[in-house]
Amino acid sequence: MRIETMAVHAGRHPDASTGAVTPPIHMATTFERDTDGSYPRGFIYGRSGNPNRAMLEECLAKLEGGAECAAFASGMAALTAVCQSLAPGDHVVAPSDIYHGTARMLREIMAPWGLKVSFIDMTDVERVRKSMTPKTRLVLVETPSNPLLKVVDIKGCVEVAHEAGAVCVVDNTWATPVLQRPLELGADLSVHSSTKYLGGHGDVTGGAVVARESEGIFKKVRHIQQNGGAVPSPFDCWLIMRGIRTLPYRMRAHCENASRVAEFLASHSMVKAVHYPGLAAHPGHRSAKAQMSGFGGMLSFQVKGGREAAFGVASRTRLFTRATSLGSYESLIEHRASVEGPESRTPEDLLRVSVGLEHWEDLVEDLGRGLVR
Repeated sequence: MRIETMAVHAGRHPDASTGAVTPPIHMATTFERDTDGSYPRGFIYGRSGNPNRAMLEECLAKLEGGAECAAFASGMAALTAVCQSLAPGDHVVAPSDIYHGTARMLREIMAPWGLKVSFIDMTDVERVRKSMTPKTRLVLVETPSNPLLKVVDIKGCVEVAHEAGAVCVVDNTWATPVLQRPLELGADLSVHSSTKYLGGHGDVTGGAVVARESEGIFKKVRHIQQNGGAVPSPFDCWLIMRGIRTLPYRMRAHCENASRVAEFLASHSMVKAVHYPGLAAHPGHRSAKAQMSGFGGMLSFQVKGGREAAFGVASRTRLFTRATSLGSYESLIEHRASVEGPESRTPEDLLRVSVGLEHWEDLVEDLGRGLVR
């Protein structure tokens, strides 16, 4: 079954009591037992399970080609649960160019708890191999990376991880299962901030962990989900499911618009560098082409003139909203270094762009308005 069809039908079941095609939102926090104390309908308590969450998890597992999915209240809750499935003293290899929230979680929450972390340039698989230790239990891949859109060879990292008896986890938020299939490339887990493209409308926060196999690390993730309690509300699950229905078609439009915007920026005299794997000049273009079916809706670019020039560009745009987040229908622009704070490794002249669903010519005109001397 093709992904467009799966996005519409996966996890969708007409309501048994009314026949409603759009599922109801089940707000109940507890569910009735039978007289023998059993729960034959499968639900006990809102933290451990909910019909809307079950539908979302079924849908995401099918979209990613996985065995099971655990939905969380945010992308960070999902990634934190993966790290909590490890033990103090275990070692993680992670990208040096990684979402700053993930880096902070690893440094400020998991490291004091006892997790050891090495941040490296993962575009070089041999460097990943040299970073492995007898205590390495997890190789965390983020591709394309945030915010420099570096491309990591998923198959290569999977091979290195499995040779060492570690698991490979891919943050697939930016690519989505429409453009990139980490589990089919051998990864053990695919993680999402479903706040972004999966939800797609800027009105819901969520996360998910999809597993290639139900055993192993995923059993621990599921235990943490149900007992740690960082679960999404029924309404959040309903909203994410609504967004997924149009995901394949939205991703095509995001990709097309981002490609046009990247080409415009690459030819502009005020732009020092454009980071978009769809450009032939991008260092990761060949790798991206090999493991992605499209190059995504995210890009970043560096402006001549430094930090103040970058702020000036963002301030002069009218269609691009200056805001954090990505993956919704509207275009956003953001000076990442100022958002990330003093520990940021992001260049001060860089602007990150989430290219939305407006007409690409209007977006190019708007950026042209911002890129004035």
